[in-house]
Amino acid sequence: MFRCGARLDLRFELWGRLAAVARARVPARRCGLWEDTCFEFFLAVRNSPEYWEFNLSPAGHWNVYNFSGYRQGMQETEAFTALPFAVRRRRDSLVLELELNLSRIIPADQALEGALAAVIKLQDGQRFYWALSHPGPHPDFHRRDAFIIEL
Repeated sequence: MFRCGARLDLRFELWGRLAAVARARVPARRCGLWEDTCFEFFLAVRNSPEYWEFNLSPAGHWNVYNFSGYRQGMQETEAFTALPFAVRRRRDSLVLELELNLSRIIPADQALEGALAAVIKLQDGQRFYWALSHPGPHPDFHRRDAFIIEL
């Protein structure tokens, strides 16, 4: 779910046999979270090539990247020193909730486009890629035609 103004509220839920989902140990800002289980969301100002990728790990790891265009100019966004999200685990489910002030990177009066995605990595190394839309022949969360949420 997206609710946007200056603040974004977002909730991911994962259901299943979660003992097989890989976990990390010490939460921190980390690169490459998409190589393990990771919830992702992407935000862009409508009609601008620039966008942001937010990575949230069920272990508490996180990162935010800014891109100047499609997979170009990737840089960690320094506007955030932490992401305020909580993870609740149960035997058969995991809930990740985030409340984020977007005014650090995007003025509140901008029309936004967004995308939701997840990479699920099992302990055997197998990965599954989930998104609201996979417009190409292969999963590519960065494609702007996959940013189907309008805010």
